[in-house]
Amino acid sequence: METRLKILLVDDDPAVLELYQELLKKLPSEPEIVTASSGARAMALLESEPFRLLICDLKMPKMDGLQVLSIVRRKYPMLRTVALTAVLDEQFRSRAYALGVDLFWHKPTTEQEVQMFLECLESLLGQENENGFRGVQSKSLMDIIQLECISQSSSLLRIANGSVIGRIWIQEGEVIDAETTDFKGEEAFHRILAWRTGTFESMAPEPHRERTIYKSYNALLLESAQALDEALSAGTGQDTTSITLSPLTRVVQMEGVEFVLACNRSAGGKAEARGLENPDRLAGWTQQCLQRFADLSDLIHAGPLEQVEGSGPQRQVSLARQGDFDLCVGWKHDLSSAHIRDAMKNVTALWAS
Repeated sequence: METRLKILLVDDDPAVLELYQELLKKLPSEPEIVTASSGARAMALLESEPFRLLICDLKMPKMDGLQVLSIVRRKYPMLRTVALTAVLDEQFRSRAYALGVDLFWHKPTTEQEVQMFLECLESLLGQENENGFRGVQSKSLMDIIQLECISQSSSLLRIANGSVIGRIWIQEGEVIDAETTDFKGEEAFHRILAWRTGTFESMAPEPHRERTIYKSYNALLLESAQALDEALSAGTGQDTTSITLSPLTRVVQMEGVEFVLACNRSAGGKAEARGLENPDRLAGWTQQCLQRFADLSDLIHAGPLEQVEGSGPQRQVSLARQGDFDLCVGWKHDLSSAHIRDAMKNVTALWAS
């Protein structure tokens, strides 16, 4: 009989313990959740039975979370650890990562944050080796940077890959600079993102750091992802993009795409997106807009609705229906209408295949 993984959840607030106990039940691996309301109780439980993951609040009376994590790192070096806090304090973040925690997370407040939090936990639960980056063991640097930017953080990430050191500066959720020994700016950023393993630490932000990178973090990550896919494809002789990537990811890597959103009407309008921090509002607008144009098309007997295009000062947007999906794609403003229409044929074809 397969043994269930165990999570130890530590918080001095009984209401928080109850809330997160219910939340963690949504994890696909269905771990056993054990709770402790104090650091001392947590240490006693760790001595009495094995756990895969420790999730610990930082602000607790008597023995606080940082003290717990410090002891745990020495006594149980293989235990995955998550520091959880509602306090926006960069010193907490730096001290937690200095202790070697696998994940530092502000208590999630939105549905998207909750989903990302659960995905990170599930990944930590399933990690069996030391691949990835120490600090968020099973996450790539792309994941780490995206988490920092979505949370609108300001920090300096110091990444070590063997003897090579890289630094990425993030200011209020935007990547502003990067450097390695031999490269600076965007080139340094992409070089660092190509590293597969290493260690990293989150250091105090440098608010006066001169900005050399002006692209959005989404654009930077997409460029790095595309470069990695191309390198992998060249190394194997196979088109790995068509094998491993979802339609959303494949679309967002097309030339000129800034974001893509897909709403599944047969699943109650469930929305998935790439390149958007909060897709819910855009999802509602997309479905409403397409339905109104479809109704107008029926009213004037213009035939089936194929595509709706819009242009604004920052980007162009295309809407289309394919099967049960309502699609919305954001394009760079300088692309021609002809280019976008041709590209949208490839977009809809991905959902038709």
